[in-house]
Amino acid sequence: MFSSFPVLSLVAAIKPPAVASLKFEAALAELEDIARNMEGGNLELEQSIAAYRRGVELLKHCRQQLTAAEEQVRILEDNELKPFTDEAGA
Repeated sequence: MFSSFPVLSLVAAIKPPAVASLKFEAALAELEDIARNMEGGNLELEQSIAAYRRGVELLKHCRQQLTAAEEQVRILEDNELKPFTDEAGA
């Protein structure tokens, strides 16, 4: 009954979540999936372009979240970002 319905059309119709709503780990995991799919070479040109655009959005989002986290650490460290030292391993 549904065998003639293209699966890719159904998948393309499902809109991914807004990048701004993603936590860092979810955004990074999706970015890794995009990179893996693009490197696999199985995407058509338009799919590759869409994946690239989504990847750029995810990358910007991840960088913003890392910058915000770094600023929080800087505030916690009295406005001085100190290098991480592994006291347990030293």
